[in-house]
Order: sequence, then structure tokens, then C-alpha cells
Amino acid sequence: MYIERVPNRNSPPAVLLRESYREAGRIKKRTLANLSKLPAAAVETLRRVLRGERLVAPAEAFTCVRSLPHGHVAAVLGTLKQLGLHTLIATGASRLRDLVLALVVARVIDAQSKLATARALTPESAVSTLGGVLGLGAVDQHELYAAMDWLFDRQAGIEQRLAKRHLREHTLVLYDLTSSYLEGTHCPLARRGHSRDRKQGTLQIVFGLLCTAEGCPVAVEVFEGSTSDPKTVASQVEKIRRRFGLERVVLVGDRGMLTAARIREDLQGVDGLRWITTLRAPTIRKLLKAGTVTPSLFDERHPAEVTSGEFPGERLIVCRNPLLAAERHRKRQELLAATEKDLAPIAAATMRKNRPLQGAAEIGLRVGKVINRYKMAKHVVTTITDEVFTFRRDEEKIAAEQALDGIYIVRSNVEPERFDAAQTVRAYKDLSKVERAFRSLKSVDLKVRPIHHRRADRVRAHVLLCMLAYYVEWHMRRALAPLLFDDHDPAAAEQQRRSVVEPAKRSPAARAKAGRKRTEDDLPVHSFRTLLTDLGTLTANTMQVSEDGATFTLQTQPTPVQERCFELLGMTPRV
Repeated sequence: MYIERVPNRNSPPAVLLRESYREAGRIKKRTLANLSKLPAAAVETLRRVLRGERLVAPAEAFTCVRSLPHGHVAAVLGTLKQLGLHTLIATGASRLRDLVLALVVARVIDAQSKLATARALTPESAVSTLGGVLGLGAVDQHELYAAMDWLFDRQAGIEQRLAKRHLREHTLVLYDLTSSYLEGTHCPLARRGHSRDRKQGTLQIVFGLLCTAEGCPVAVEVFEGSTSDPKTVASQVEKIRRRFGLERVVLVGDRGMLTAARIREDLQGVDGLRWITTLRAPTIRKLLKAGTVTPSLFDERHPAEVTSGEFPGERLIVCRNPLLAAERHRKRQELLAATEKDLAPIAAATMRKNRPLQGAAEIGLRVGKVINRYKMAKHVVTTITDEVFTFRRDEEKIAAEQALDGIYIVRSNVEPERFDAAQTVRAYKDLSKVERAFRSLKSVDLKVRPIHHRRADRVRAHVLLCMLAYYVEWHMRRALAPLLFDDHDPAAAEQQRRSVVEPAKRSPAARAKAGRKRTEDDLPVHSFRTLLTDLGTLTANTMQVSEDGATFTLQTQPTPVQERCFELLGMTPRV
């Protein structure tokens, strides 16, 4: 192609875009376009382009005026929309819904305070493309608080829709409780209670999580910080049966929650409701003493099922894990040694020549400060007089406790034709999936704590946001397992176990991946957090044309890891 000027007598010459071609051995030409109306500068530019000339150096043609991390936003927001979570929150689009989506995605990417999140979403202080992709414009923290209030009002409906999606009749429902401390003293939910954070004396809240058998979160409820585990059971049964409309489910909870009193008062006699829990140590000791459970039942590989008149119509499945027994013995010995180390200086102080420690009250005060620091006071016999303090291990009590090491008894009213002994034990062990969720919620990824909110509804909305964020993360982890240290072949992992009593094992593929730190297709293995960081290096760059100031978005090319990530998620990272 070329440009030709054709004289036109009394008129300006015609400017034509033409091309040459050969026909029957002769060279001919044809007109492709009339460029006569174009400015002379444009015609000259086109002529130079057709000649292959460089118009301007690339470094001078464009300027990068802004670069924002984008890959992690595309992955998390894309997963959220693939899951239809935005329609579960509200069917109609609105700014409030977009703000909630931003809060959920921001918590997965980088959990921050609401003020910091507002700044990260606002264009002038944005730290990612999240605010721009959602079209939020300027955002302040008061809008985010309003969005939280709006979300809390919709919690019941959201949980019902999640339950409809993930729970069915005759399904397993996992339930567990944890606590989290609060900052400040003005929240009406804040109480002192048993702290799972090991922060004694601090105000806290308690929240319970309902999950599917696979560990997918479905519902969350916040209680006052002094609420004991068993007192939350009745409300969960009500929620499952009335709000979710499920009459026949199997509720799985630990022994501190599904106590004998809760089973008797809240679960027994409820038509269609089945449950799985374990017995407490005093009850196990009683069964051993009565001969209902004997050492001959244990082959350390398979569970043994027994019956007892104290538990009519129920199944007791006895298990013994030798590795757990060895670990508990080791830990007990270490704690006893640490307790003796703390008590020894007090005994020595009563026997020193200069200013010996004397007085039963004074000695007892010193002993009381340290004797139960490691919860070993029950295994130590002390003698305190006005002049002497001695201590020794209570070998009889230690031996009695040691006899229970590694032994646990699963208690259930699930029919044997529905779940055999191994399936019942496995269902109870699935509670570890809820504990994994709590680890992500509280510290590793989503950071429920610290909680600074003062209003009870805001605290509840904050915990709900964290649950929704974990819902997205849970699905992302499953899809991205081949790139993560997570086990991506659970079926093979289960085949490695000779018995359900044995601890869970990783599949050969997962062990190989962890050992080499490379995947099967030779990509680096990541944790979920470092993979999000890696995705964040895929940026969206705002480019400005030097000549006329026009802007456009230019996205960096994804790396092989990033390409594989979006392939596993089934999406593209385009802005």
C-alpha cells in the first residue's frame, strides 16, 4: 500500500490510498480509500507508517502514570462472583452491596481496619484495583459502617440461602465454638470467660460456627463472652430445624459442648435429630472401672463398639491412638518437671540458714502462685508446716490418668446401618475442619481480632464479614490446592491410613510437593497467603499517550504461576 497525490486541474489534488497488484503479468493498481479530507499531518504520518518508519521512540510515546496491584483482586473477586455470593447477599445491585463485596474481598487480600480499608478503596490512596473494578469512587469509613449495618440486617437470609445450597436432609453438620478478645470496655457483648486465646482476664466474645462435613462455613453466631459452650447448643438446633428447615441431620460437637446435660435436655427426644460427640475422662474412667471397657478391646488399629446400661439406645465406640498416648505421656512428664522446677526454690528457701522462709501461710502463698501454673497441681502431693515445705509426685493419680492416655470414646445415637463404627469416628474427627476455619478466621488470614467495635450489632457484622471471607477463601483453597502446600489428593491420603484411629496422613503427591517445594509441573509451591502476594504483582498500569494526553489501561503479562492460578480458578485476570 502507498499514498499517491493525483492532480485535479482547478481543485486541490486528490490524496488516495492505493495498492499495487499483478494481473496477467501486468502491474495494476486500485484505490482503497480517498484520504483527501484528512489533515496533511495525518496523511504524512500514515505515509511514514506505510514506509515502516519509526514515528517516535517507545519511551517517549507513553508514560505510566499509575500502577496498581490487580491479580489478587481479580482472583478473589472473580471467585466471589463465580460462587454467586453477591446474589446471596442481595439480588439487586446497589452501592451498599458493592461496599460489602469490597469489605469481603479486602479481608481476604489484606485484613485491615475499616478506616484503612476505606483509604485503600478511594482512588487517590488506592493500594489495589478493587475500588476501581467495583466502581466505588471515594469511600469513607462511615459508609463502610453503614454497609456493615445493612449486611447484619440480612444475615438470617444469607445463612438460609447458604444452608439451602450446602445442607440436605440426613447431612452432617459440624459445630464448634471459639472466643476472641476485644479492645476497649464498652461493647455489651464483652465479658470475661474461658479464653481460647490464652489471654486471662481480658474481655471477650464467643462465636460458634456451623459447617458442612467438608468444613465449608454456613452460619455463624456471636454470644456474650461469658457464655459456656453447652448453652449455645439449643439455639443451633433451633436454627437448623426451624430456620434451615432440616428435620433429619447429624450434629457433631465436642465433649465440652454436647455434654450429658445438653444431650438429655436439648437433643434426646427430638425426632430426626442425631448427634455424635465423645465422653469426658471421668465417665471413661468409670466405664473402665466397671469393666465395660477393657484393655483387651484395643488393638490400636480398629475401633471397638460397646454398649452400656447408662447409655440406653446409644452407641459407644472405643478408640486408642498409641501416638496420641505417647505424646500425652511426654507432655505430662515435661509439665511435671516444670512444676517441680518452680517448687524447688520454695522448698530450698525453707531450709536455708539465713532468713529461712517460715510460716505455713507465707509458704502456702508462695506455693499457690506456681503449683498450678502448668495444671499439674492434681499430680503433686505437698506438705506444708510452719517450718518445712516438701512435695512429691502422686504416682497413683499419675498412673490412673496415664491409663486413659490415647483413649477416647465416641458417643452417638446414629443408627449403625447408617454409619458404621469407622464412619462415626471419622465424622467426629471432621471437627478438626472447624478448628482449621477458626485458625484462619482468628489469626492466619482473616484476622477477626483485634475487635475494636463498640456496638453489639457491629461486632456481629464484623464476625459475619469474616465468615463470608472465609467462605470465599475455602473455595479458593480447594481450587488452588495443586499450587499450595495443601493436600490436593485427599482420596490418596485417606488410603494411606490403615485405620480411622490413626492420625491423618498426607498423600504421596503432597509429601513430594512439600519436599521439593515444586509442583508436578515444576512451579514453586506457595502458602495461600504468599500466593495472593504473588498474584498482586500482576498489575494494571494506567498509561498516558504523550502526544494528546489520552489514557488507557495496560496490564502486565502474567507469569507461569499466575497463569496456572487463573487456569485452576477458571477465569481470566483481565481488568
